[in-house]
Order: sequence, then C-alpha cells, then structure tokens
Amino acid sequence: MTAAKPQRFASLDVFRGVTIFLMILVNTAGPGAPAFTQLVHAKWIGFTLADLVFPSFLFAMGNAMSFAMRKPIATGPYLANLARRGMIIFALGFLMYWYPFVRHDADGWSLAPFALTRVPGVLQRLALCYVLAGLLVRWLDWKKLVLACVALLLGYWAILLAFSLPGEAYSKTGNAGTLLDLYLLPKEHLYKKDGGFDPEGFLGTLPATVNVIAGYLAGLAILRAGSLERTLRALSVAGLALIVAALAWSPWFPIAKKLWTGPFVLLTVGLALILLALASWLFEVRGVQRGRRFFTILGRNPLAIYLFSELFVITLNLVRIPGYGGLYDWIGIALFQSIVPGAIGSLLCALAYTMVCWAVGWALDRKGLILRA
Repeated sequence: MTAAKPQRFASLDVFRGVTIFLMILVNTAGPGAPAFTQLVHAKWIGFTLADLVFPSFLFAMGNAMSFAMRKPIATGPYLANLARRGMIIFALGFLMYWYPFVRHDADGWSLAPFALTRVPGVLQRLALCYVLAGLLVRWLDWKKLVLACVALLLGYWAILLAFSLPGEAYSKTGNAGTLLDLYLLPKEHLYKKDGGFDPEGFLGTLPATVNVIAGYLAGLAILRAGSLERTLRALSVAGLALIVAALAWSPWFPIAKKLWTGPFVLLTVGLALILLALASWLFEVRGVQRGRRFFTILGRNPLAIYLFSELFVITLNLVRIPGYGGLYDWIGIALFQSIVPGAIGSLLCALAYTMVCWAVGWALDRKGLILRA
C-alpha cells in the first residue's frame, strides 16, 4: 500500500471508475428476478451494455500504461516489473476463484480441491494482456503497434478458421480457443456454467490485447497533443470509424464478447475512444467537477474494489438462510423484490451493493491508500 499521488489526467480515473461501477452492477445483479437485458451479457452473438465493461477496463489499463511510461526505465527492471505484476494479478484471479478455500458437506469441512478450481478468468486475462501489451509497447513505435493490432486480429480470425472443428469456428465447444483450453487444462479447471466453453480462455488473449494497445495509443495521442481539443475530436472520429468498420466486418466475423471476435474489439475500442474523449472534454477542457470525485474514488483503486466486490458477495452467501440460499440471495429476494418486484428490484439491489463497494473505495481514498499489484 502506498500513498496516493495526484493524477494529472483525472479523466482516466473517472473513465476507469465508471467502468468499475458498471462491472460491479453487472456482476452482482439482485437475485429473485431477471435483470434488465442491457445489464446481462449477450448469450453468444450480439452486444449489450454489459459487454462493454471488460474491454473498457482493458482499454483503461493500456491508457494508464502510456502515462506510467513517461519516465524512462532500463530494460531489465522494466521486464522484471512487468513479469512480477503479471504474475501477481494472475495469482489474485486464481485465488479469487478458489475462495473461500473450504467447503462444507455431509462429511464436514474440507479444503476446496485445487483440481476443481478455475484457472482462466477475468484477472487472469488482464494479467496476460498486460504482459503481452507491455512487451509490444516497449519496443514498437505507434505505427508498428497499429500493424501489430491488425496482425493480432487477423491472426486470431485465421486461427479460428483453420484450427476449429469443421464448420464450428464460431461455436462454443468446437472453436480453436476451446480446443486449446482443453488441450492445456482438464475441463474441471475451466468455466463450468457455459456448456464447457470458457469465455476467458487463453487464445482470446490475442484479440483482447488489442483493447489494451488501443488504450495505450489513445493515451499517447493525448500526451503528445499540441491541442487537446483537436486531439479529442480526432479520437472521436477514429472511434466512429472503428464502429463502422466493426459493423461492416460483422457479416463475416460476428460480434461476440465471449469469443472476443475482431469486430467486437473494433466496436468496443471505438466506443471507448468516444467515451474517453467525452470524459476528457468534460473534465479536462470544460473543467466540470460534478460527479468527478464519486467516480475517481472507484478509479483510483480498481483492483482492490473489484476484488472486494467479488469476494464479499461470496462471503455473504456463505451465510445460509433456509428457503433462500445465501444471505445476499435473502437480501435480494426478501427485501428488494418484496418492495419493488422484477428487474427494477434487481437493479436496486445491485446498486445498493455497488454503493457498499464504493464506500470501501471512499475509506481507502480518505486514508490516501492505493492497492497496487
């Protein structure tokens, strides 16, 4: 834990804070009723607001990378720090899925078996993308980085077409990514709720890294801007162009978050560019203050708040309530659904939980503490 330092580019913290806010809202939908469609990930092909959250966090990570690399650092320490942070984030993701480390059955308490713990995951993908992007941005200039992004997206598409089961390049269990995951790991180590498909599988690291590099390039453009307003307009136009390109590509390569397809990358990068440009215009150019601190509190401690949000809801549901399941289930059903039934009650429950997580961020921010990997 280190003392927080002032951020020169506050819009990044706001952007990241909005992303964390939506991530918690989506991940902890109140039980007892279906959530609003836009707060649920698309089942396969398609796109919802929930699908924008994870790629936006990757984009923000790349954006932060561009600011962190303003000061030169020798290659040895750079690589050591890159590897260390990557391993810590990956380990935190694995431990998060293993939590609470014990289970209770008819025979009493026992250690949760390692053999049943998921290995890929959200933080694991963040770690792998961080390391791969970190290697590329270290030695490639912006033009070569753009070419690297093109190569990663087209290469991933080619791998799916060439190495998937016949006719199943875009299926859940027959695509090359699933085949690779099953080759590397027993199925017990993969996601267990999507028919044998892991949405954070290893092959998807390739296209997801493009989201990180895009964030880095956006940050680079802002840092080198002669006129911030002109640069923000250029980023917005680039974002719109990528959205159009995504829609034009989608008849051949569908937009699918779980498969992390090329058009999905272009669409999410395009939207992230526009949203970052908007946030920068509001908070950096116009100097708007309203709402800034609320989201900055989340944006300064994204890792700590995300881990808390995931682990605390699991902890709540360890407290069993007869007829409901866990304590969080009871809160969502007996309290929120009894007051406001349906999707609105589910949303209010998720909002209440998100504000609990925000309060944790507020406490950390008040003490000037930032959790870093």
